[in-house]
Amino acid sequence: MLEAEARDRVIVALDCGREEALALGEELKGRAQWVKIGMTLFYAEGPSIVTAFKERGFKVFLDLKVHDIPHQVRGAVRAAALTGADLITVHGLGSGPMLQAAREGAEEAAAVRGERPRVIAVTVLTSMDADALASIGVTDPVDVEASRLATLAHESGLDGIVCSPREAEAMRALLGPDALIVTPGVRPAGSALGDQSRVATPSQAIAAGASHLVAGRPITAAEDPIAALEGIVAELVEAGEAA
Repeated sequence: MLEAEARDRVIVALDCGREEALALGEELKGRAQWVKIGMTLFYAEGPSIVTAFKERGFKVFLDLKVHDIPHQVRGAVRAAALTGADLITVHGLGSGPMLQAAREGAEEAAAVRGERPRVIAVTVLTSMDADALASIGVTDPVDVEASRLATLAHESGLDGIVCSPREAEAMRALLGPDALIVTPGVRPAGSALGDQSRVATPSQAIAAGASHLVAGRPITAAEDPIAALEGIVAELVEAGEAA
């Protein structure tokens, strides 16, 4: 894998406040290609935080996990798309009509902004395991539930899914070569797990079929975030050369 491709595979999760996020952005500018803006940061700052990172040259993954009735989801995804975000999440549990409405909202935004952001569905959160699923009434194993929701998202016209690295291989086989498969729960060897239950190293996730990796604390909480990012990029390049 070439270095430029490796950099485009890594999404840095900015799960922090505005000032810290912008400071990290300045530090990583020119090295990281993508940032993830989640609920906490977006709800605190609104569309301006997306604009701030777009102006700094980043691609933005707006991870809001939208989940509501189809009418609300269509409008929410349209509004999210008009911030300039490149990639937006909805929750796969919302049903086929809701997922189709998400696609429609993105297409409506494309008529205004000139391009359609990609929309992907969250399957099973990487913090969840079989016991957590059972507590909400889902008795199927994690991989079965993830596959069911991934199939629904694909059939509803979405661009891909979010799943743990442990499901990435099955998801790639299920969804084909063009689907986006975004995997949180990526931890370089030796990193703390934090609140993640189903994890893998960056090279393991890519080898399994992930198109993009989300890495937050292993980079943002590192003593040297640049070195941490460069370590992940180097791991992906080395793994690609060895494949």
